[in-house]
Amino acid sequence: MRYEGDIYRPPSEAESWILQATIGCSWNHCTYCDMYRAKRFRVRPLSDILEDVQLARQRLGPDVDKVFVADGDALVMELDVWRPLLTALRATFPRLRRVSAYATARNLLAKEQDELDELAREGLSLLYVGPESGDDVTMKRIAKGADHAEHVEAARKAHAAGMKLSTIFLLGAGGVERSHEHAVASARLASAMDPRFVSLLTLTVIPGTPIATLQQRGAFELPDVRGLLQEMRTFVAEAAPSNAIFRTNHASNWLPLEGRLPRDRDRIVQVLDAALEGDVPLRPAWARGL
Repeated sequence: MRYEGDIYRPPSEAESWILQATIGCSWNHCTYCDMYRAKRFRVRPLSDILEDVQLARQRLGPDVDKVFVADGDALVMELDVWRPLLTALRATFPRLRRVSAYATARNLLAKEQDELDELAREGLSLLYVGPESGDDVTMKRIAKGADHAEHVEAARKAHAAGMKLSTIFLLGAGGVERSHEHAVASARLASAMDPRFVSLLTLTVIPGTPIATLQQRGAFELPDVRGLLQEMRTFVAEAAPSNAIFRTNHASNWLPLEGRLPRDRDRIVQVLDAALEGDVPLRPAWARGL
């Protein structure tokens, strides 16, 4: 396949064909993220995108059943690109059952409801949205580009279109200063957005990012391992989506967990309490894959 630069995907897209329809991220201001800083955002020419679909058919065969449309927030593409792309994917891969993409609240709010409805009808069925926090102070500090209320409205529009949401929250994003507020508000936002999937990742301060500069100046302090586990416990204890698949299996996390919220809340909290007491082994630092 033809790719430009590093390609990122959610862990759950490990078996999907990745189609790079956009280069970079249309927002690209988040202070913690370095994934797309070296890329100038643009939408690839439609002819190149459709050519890649045919190349995938030649190389992978007709049995592709999941496609992840990259890069950072491909939902930003206009319907004049999405329409022929989704049509081509359906025609090329008869067993196709899921098309997914990263998205932002800004992307969702910029689309009219009838546009989202059409995208869902044409096969775009799952969006990965990363509020990272539900705390407005934290969201502003990390330059998320949308606040708590805007993420709730974005989720409402996605649900109205019939799309599934997978949300990502970032342990440690509030720093030591707003650790508790960040965890509680994130749980409330997860409840209000009511996604199908909820994932927790742990913030890694990457050299060269704005948040790394703040850390060097003493203006940001990442919670220690115990503080991060406490954030996770607070989130699980407070979050009340209707029926979400919950995972902390990302390599950044010290404790991989999974279950459903709220059904498995008590079990997960018990494991977290045991981990906080030192009775559950954590993932060793060398195995965190960062």
